[in-house]
Amino acid sequence: MSGNSVRLQAITDVEAYVPPAVSFDVNETPGEIYGENVFNKEVMLKRLPKSVYKSVMSTIEHGATLDPLVADAVASAMKDWALEKGATHYAHVFYPLTGLTAEKHDSFFEPVSDGSALAEFAGKTLVQGEPDASSFPNGGLRNTFEARGYTGWDVTSPAYVLENPNGNTLCIPTVFVSMTGEALDHRTPLLRSQKAMGEQAERILKMFGHENLNHVVSFCGPEQEYFLVDRHFFLARPDLLNAGRTLFGAKPPKGQEFDDHYFGAIPERVLGFMMDTERELFKLGIPAKTRHNEVAPGQFEIAPMFERGNIAADHQQLLMTTFKTIAKKHGMECLFHEKPFQGVNGSGKHVNFSLGNNELGSLFVPGDNPHDNAQFLVFCAAVIRAVHLYGGLLRASVASASNDHRLGANEAPPAIISIFLGDQLADIFDQIAKGSLKTSKGRGTMKIGVDTLPVLPTDPGDRNRTSPFAFTGNRFEFRAPGSLQTVAAPMVTINTIMADSLDYCANELDAAVAKGTDFDEAVQALLTQIITEHGDVVFNGDGYSAEWPIEAKKRGLLNLKTTLDALPELISEPAMALFEKYKVFNRREMHSRYEIGLEQYILTIGVEARLTLEMGATVVLPAAVRYQTELAANVAALGAAGVEADKGSLTEVSGPIADLKKALATLKDALAADTGHEALGEAEHARDSLLPAMSAVRAAADVLEEIVADDLWPLPTYQEMLYML
Repeated sequence: MSGNSVRLQAITDVEAYVPPAVSFDVNETPGEIYGENVFNKEVMLKRLPKSVYKSVMSTIEHGATLDPLVADAVASAMKDWALEKGATHYAHVFYPLTGLTAEKHDSFFEPVSDGSALAEFAGKTLVQGEPDASSFPNGGLRNTFEARGYTGWDVTSPAYVLENPNGNTLCIPTVFVSMTGEALDHRTPLLRSQKAMGEQAERILKMFGHENLNHVVSFCGPEQEYFLVDRHFFLARPDLLNAGRTLFGAKPPKGQEFDDHYFGAIPERVLGFMMDTERELFKLGIPAKTRHNEVAPGQFEIAPMFERGNIAADHQQLLMTTFKTIAKKHGMECLFHEKPFQGVNGSGKHVNFSLGNNELGSLFVPGDNPHDNAQFLVFCAAVIRAVHLYGGLLRASVASASNDHRLGANEAPPAIISIFLGDQLADIFDQIAKGSLKTSKGRGTMKIGVDTLPVLPTDPGDRNRTSPFAFTGNRFEFRAPGSLQTVAAPMVTINTIMADSLDYCANELDAAVAKGTDFDEAVQALLTQIITEHGDVVFNGDGYSAEWPIEAKKRGLLNLKTTLDALPELISEPAMALFEKYKVFNRREMHSRYEIGLEQYILTIGVEARLTLEMGATVVLPAAVRYQTELAANVAALGAAGVEADKGSLTEVSGPIADLKKALATLKDALAADTGHEALGEAEHARDSLLPAMSAVRAAADVLEEIVADDLWPLPTYQEMLYML
């Protein structure tokens, strides 16, 4: 089938779409199924001996060391529960540095001498597995001939049963480490960083009179943006299939300029998909809360409730896997790439961050009179100091070739890391800087002017969607993570820099009190010092304005526009000393993440460049030449008939074809260039040569898309992909 026929057939198939039949009891309620496939506290309470249950809960709730003697009892109960759920296999699930999920499935059943099979699952099997460590990104931590790596059970994240029409699997969340104990995953440093942050937060809380504290942990509420396209279009686009984003595509006549998609009525087909995914998420104990249309056509968002950081990271990976699976069931493809369509908004994964525990709740709740809430102000000041000192690390934590399309393109947010506090907090810290803290701006009311409508309360500060790190009432929202990325990486950085700032605050207060300073006066002096030294990171203005990069430079704030600008922050001496001090990473682990960042950047752009060359030469150029040939034949036929032909159309298409051929030749040469074997050199070549060459190919191809006859154009267009759902 010719390229244009594939596209036209895809359009026909999309128009003939029939929703899938309902495959579950329509009378069930969400409360009935919530967490039904999770080995949660309720299940453990029923199935574990009381002493074992208490021991496990002590580890989960209070951070106590896991008693190895409980493993056999937990494994036995977990196996029986999983078998009752129809599981035939178990899998240690881990998150290697690909950013994706990895798992190895083993059967519960083993043959016995009488010819039957016995289901077995021992404690040692639960606690530890052994996958190949050299076949995953490791940044030099494991040589190719050194393959041994271990998975280790993370008791703080519940096991679950993943359903499949052909059999279910018990999934056990685990860490993934090398034989030497170095982290080869995202979970290990996340757990380490939570421990470091919690210890320092508890020091501060004890100063404010809190005794016998439950373990302080970080909480995460990630908002996930994504695109949906019909799968017929997806399969007809090699770039979407292989790279997750379109490498070609002219701007449609209508984009997002009318703002009519945002919060609009959810299309029936998409709503069916959302309801289906939420049902599966509920069964896995994932608290999906909000769903809506996003700004760009074809773009949507889901937001879950706050959870512990490591559980939120697990649930994010599960959510993405579930979305991909259910989208196919509904004849669609779910796209998590940060910029699948040029010219319309990209997708992020906003990480809402707070810290606290079950007793105190979020420590970022200001209360009605935040100027009198010294505890809140100390924790807030710690954030200001952390972001100012380590803005480069925050940027590096979300650095990738795909996220560069958002952060480097002045989309929400810009690459400059700053903090938005809002009017109320900004005013409070301004008073602190001036040495006189007396009042807080309170809530106001909004009179709408319609008698039948109530008077609405207003917050003392507005939101700022252009800020990368914004206070939003009871938490900070880190808006820079990309939609394709794990939330674990930014959470590791946030936890660690918060550990450092809280440690600093605790030491300063301890030293002041030891010298005889009144505690309240010591707090006032600390707050004044922090806002004076680190207040330049606070910016409540428009992060999109042309003036902001100039102002940010004057303030000494970094503007790390690309991944290659940001990655060196990981191996700077202050960064390595920081992570080593709080035992989150050693120096080898930091260097490994730098090397992996370069490697992933090189591989991503390399795949896109080869795809651009292939599609440009075998899909776009032949279609354009066919059209050129048709025009030339028409001109020749008219000339033979003695009719003077208008050659304007032929000239119009010939120029872009020549541009396309030239750009393809340049890209081919760039791909063939010898850049040596040094990773940084290859990455710089990808940024400085491959990306510009790809852009030139695209520019010529996109001009041709607007010229070539529609029935000859082979690729599904933006207009079709974004609006035909």
